[in-house]
Amino acid sequence: MLKSKIRNKFLKTRKNSNKKNIQIKFDKIYKLLKKTTNLRNKIVGGYYPVNYEIDDLDILGRLEKKKITISLPSIKKNYKMNFIKCSLNAPFVLNQYGIPEPSSGTVVNPDILLVPLVAFDKNLNRLGYGAGYYDRLIQSLKKRKTIIAIGLAFDFQELHLIPTSKYDQKLDYIVTNKKILK
Repeated sequence: MLKSKIRNKFLKTRKNSNKKNIQIKFDKIYKLLKKTTNLRNKIVGGYYPVNYEIDDLDILGRLEKKKITISLPSIKKNYKMNFIKCSLNAPFVLNQYGIPEPSSGTVVNPDILLVPLVAFDKNLNRLGYGAGYYDRLIQSLKKRKTIIAIGLAFDFQELHLIPTSKYDQKLDYIVTNKKILK
């Protein structure tokens, strides 16, 4: 099946299934992070949820309360994005896609990325919206440092096999509302 057809099918399913704003429990993510890395002096990159994505703002807010640095993406030219160190209480502006992003702040390179996705498979492949923003970002960060990329999804977003290309970047973990894949 073509990526575009898979994407359309799962976006429609996610819209119809997430009317109650289902979230992943903070403790599930926090335990995974503590088990895989020392969180001291780490930067967590999250995202501002849109289109019925898993809402990670509670996770980011609770990490921020634990004095862990958080950051959110800012869209740039050529399908690239920077992550901006921020607080969830700071002002945001809408980007060209209508997604809130930090209005100002320092550009940082996250150590841990919370990644939205449209669909995933058991091999830790993700299907995004198709522009490759996260694939480029993960590839760029991995050239500079060791990172942990964690996809956040609903259990129903799992597909037997996601078609991939040489540009697609695998995730290290996928956390759903029901399980953790690694």
